[in-house]
Amino acid sequence: MAGDESAVLPDPDEARRGRSDRLRGGIARPIGVIARQSSAIRIVLGLALVAVGAVFLLVSMTVQTIALVTGIGILLVGVAVLVVPGDRAEGPGSGSRSLPVIVSRVLGALLVLLGAGMALWPAAGAPLLAQLLTVALVVFAVATVIRAFRPGADQRVTGIIGAVATLAVAAVTVFWPVLTLVVFRLGVGAWFVFIGLQLLVRVLWRRPQAPRAPGGRRGVRWLRTIGASVALVLAVALAAGSGALLGGTPLPVPDGFYTPPADVPAQAGTLIRSAPMTVGVPAGAKAWRILYTTTNPDGSPAVSSGTVLAPADPGPDPLPLLTVSHGTVGVVPGCAPSLSAEPFADGAGTAMVDMVTKHGWVAVTSDYIGLGTKGPHPYLVGDAEARNVWDASKAVLGFSELKVSTDTVIWGHSQGGQGSLWTGQIAASYAPEFTVKGVAAFAPASNLYALAEAIKSETAGKTVSAYIAATWDKVFPDLDVEKNLTPGSAGPVERIGGLCFNGHDGLAAILRGSQVPNQIFPNALLAGPFGDKLKEQEPMGPFPAPLLVAQGLADPLVKPVIQDEWVKARCDAGIPVDYRTYPGLGHVELVGPDSPLTPQLEQWTLDRWDGKAPTPDCDHLPAG
Repeated sequence: MAGDESAVLPDPDEARRGRSDRLRGGIARPIGVIARQSSAIRIVLGLALVAVGAVFLLVSMTVQTIALVTGIGILLVGVAVLVVPGDRAEGPGSGSRSLPVIVSRVLGALLVLLGAGMALWPAAGAPLLAQLLTVALVVFAVATVIRAFRPGADQRVTGIIGAVATLAVAAVTVFWPVLTLVVFRLGVGAWFVFIGLQLLVRVLWRRPQAPRAPGGRRGVRWLRTIGASVALVLAVALAAGSGALLGGTPLPVPDGFYTPPADVPAQAGTLIRSAPMTVGVPAGAKAWRILYTTTNPDGSPAVSSGTVLAPADPGPDPLPLLTVSHGTVGVVPGCAPSLSAEPFADGAGTAMVDMVTKHGWVAVTSDYIGLGTKGPHPYLVGDAEARNVWDASKAVLGFSELKVSTDTVIWGHSQGGQGSLWTGQIAASYAPEFTVKGVAAFAPASNLYALAEAIKSETAGKTVSAYIAATWDKVFPDLDVEKNLTPGSAGPVERIGGLCFNGHDGLAAILRGSQVPNQIFPNALLAGPFGDKLKEQEPMGPFPAPLLVAQGLADPLVKPVIQDEWVKARCDAGIPVDYRTYPGLGHVELVGPDSPLTPQLEQWTLDRWDGKAPTPDCDHLPAG
């Protein structure tokens, strides 16, 4: 009897289902093992990153140690990107071999290499290490975006927001390469803690647990999105603020007044034109811009601009003349004091205005060539600055609006202090028509070589060095200054050279100086012809009139000890100096309106005009 074949023959569909179940079971077991291992890896990485971030936030470290810990942190982040699956476990059909996954793995490996590089070579220098950190942040941001779009990924918008926030942090590391590893390490530490906690939270979220309310998961997603958005806002604000601080402000453009006519008088010190000023003129005074002939550092003809400040009612009689050499304002045409919104605020501006409005003097200030007019500007080139200063005073002798005396007192602060000393030093040979009754220098750059040596590694020193490098390469082309700067300095020199040294631009110049990785002038350059040229800028005297030198003892730029040595050398050479020091006053505060120097300077100037005996104090110099 024929049996029922269905009872003895296997059902093909059932066999296929059995094989499929066995296949799924065989695959599910290793997937479960991988998932459990993934959870363990997440916990270990999360705890390690939180620990690294805590070290950043709580422990004081050297730059090298910071680099080591940063490298370890980046390496751990790379491992997380490399081996930890996305928001949903990667199983068959999840696209684990898709292009986004492969790229994500490659980027994770790159992060591991970058982190290892920072950890193994922490002495590579802050700028290089900051660049590696920048690259690592960019790689992590790219990996985050790719992971957000991989198959089965969750919360893509949150991932994209987090990636953009990371890119904004990377921009900050570009703006602040030196400070990144020292100051912004706190932000980097917080980033490591955030990544670590994110890993730990995801592990806890995926552990088996009681069913959640439908809105619970949605609420957590919203919290994560809000957190990423806040991070983005803060990071973008930090990057934008950095750009604003370092970018400076648009410089004024010299107008047609500063363009000389086709036929320029050959005689230096000849007035070409003048124009009344209306901006920044103090009450009780009137002012003019002037354009006049002078000479370049090599003695060839040049044109410079300047300002004249006089009493509102000067009267018909010759007025006492104050010849002013201004301090550092920058090295490009747009930085000229005559173009500034506050043209008479430089240096001892309060005392100068008082001399004009209260005592009836006329103050003449040269912009120097290259500021306002065509350059190059002879920054801290003493003899060239002095000729520009004298030619401004000569030009005013031919100014029909005023009558001024050929007796004069010379003032100058900082760069202008060096300039005033040189102006006095060359008076007899270059301006014999004038009688100098006094020379006053406030925090002068009297010994330029010693100054360059002392502050070469400091922020202010790097800014001043950048101005020297930007101008001396043109003033003294045979020195090849820019070709011999320390590696990585050429770019910062160009950027700082385009900024003025006043107001917002002054802050930007100082901040950019803080980000120059090394001293700008290598020791070999200082020891060669360039160093010799720096030494030539030291005013040695003699001086034609009583000499006043004022120095703030808290000056971070012109070091008091250097000034002490220069004054002592002049005293030893038989040159009497009235040397006045001011405890607690810095470079700018020395000439501020509230400085005790201000009334003393005014009285000293009036005494020189009245021919009173000077008060040198070479016998009471600070102990060396």
